[in-house]
Amino acid sequence: MKKTKRWVLGFIAATLLLTTLALQASAKAPETFKPGKTAYVDVSVSTPWTTNGRHLVRDIDAPSLSNPVDPWQWSANMEDSEVRRWLTGKLETQAVYGTKVTILQEDGDWVQVAIDGQPTPRNPLGYPGWMPKEQLTLEKRLDHFTNSPFMMVTSPTAWLYDGKELKNSFMEISFNTRLPVLKEYGNVVMVATPNNGNKFMKKEDVAIYQSEADIPKATQEGLLETAKKFLGLRYLWAGVSGFGFDCSGFTYSIHKAFGITLPRDSSPQSQNGKEVNKDEIQPGDLLFFASNNGTGSVHHVSMYIGDGLMIHAPNASKNVEIIPLDTPGYIEEFSGARRYWEE
Repeated sequence: MKKTKRWVLGFIAATLLLTTLALQASAKAPETFKPGKTAYVDVSVSTPWTTNGRHLVRDIDAPSLSNPVDPWQWSANMEDSEVRRWLTGKLETQAVYGTKVTILQEDGDWVQVAIDGQPTPRNPLGYPGWMPKEQLTLEKRLDHFTNSPFMMVTSPTAWLYDGKELKNSFMEISFNTRLPVLKEYGNVVMVATPNNGNKFMKKEDVAIYQSEADIPKATQEGLLETAKKFLGLRYLWAGVSGFGFDCSGFTYSIHKAFGITLPRDSSPQSQNGKEVNKDEIQPGDLLFFASNNGTGSVHHVSMYIGDGLMIHAPNASKNVEIIPLDTPGYIEEFSGARRYWEE
């Protein structure tokens, strides 16, 4: 009986020990990127791919796939137009620091996500694309500040710093990046980040709002002034950041700065807003261009700035520029105009 009792007690003790160890291991195990979960972009700008990118990426794309990223180095690696043009059709879009995403599926070190705030007919949750897991955080820190004031970067790019003295730079972030504001110190603002505590910024680089409703309505002058900030910026297929735009990413981002959420791509942009006749086009209106002399599918969008001129992000060999609407190659494919600002 004594041996049996000791054996039972030993078995119970061993079972309790194993259970405790299992619970401890479970508590320490990293959270997985299961479909349906939400996460936040944890790099200055992530650039999702059309498929699991590890099967496509080149060595020169490495600066865009790490954490942190180096978007300027990536752009410099693609100075040659053909090298840059290779990205066409392989990238989906971009998501700036702090953007919320929904996990769609997981594949090794990559996940497919839907990007919040980028409408598309392709997915009701947001624009889909594949990105490295290491560029996301599952921390829910930003969820605690949903009712807090927020800042929106209004400069093409701006720096986050580790201290309010602004001596130790942490990360260069993009136009339109939004982060909760925790405190203001004269010309400095303290913001919350997704996974890196609190950081500091120059107030001159941002606009601060108490809520989305406080963002000023778009005006013709405001849209044009904002668009012209990016003159000379090199085109980037899928770009929606101050590090590079594609044509619809440019028009999407300019309107986003005024609280107007356009569809992400040019074709659905051409199907929303208010239709405008060609002889009634005004500065701030979007101009669309389609194949088959303007009768086919929409493939390009620009913004009219007045005096017969338009501003746009043209293609991989060029920068954001201003050209006449009647430029050969464009005017033949003009297919219509839309207005998203309120008269």
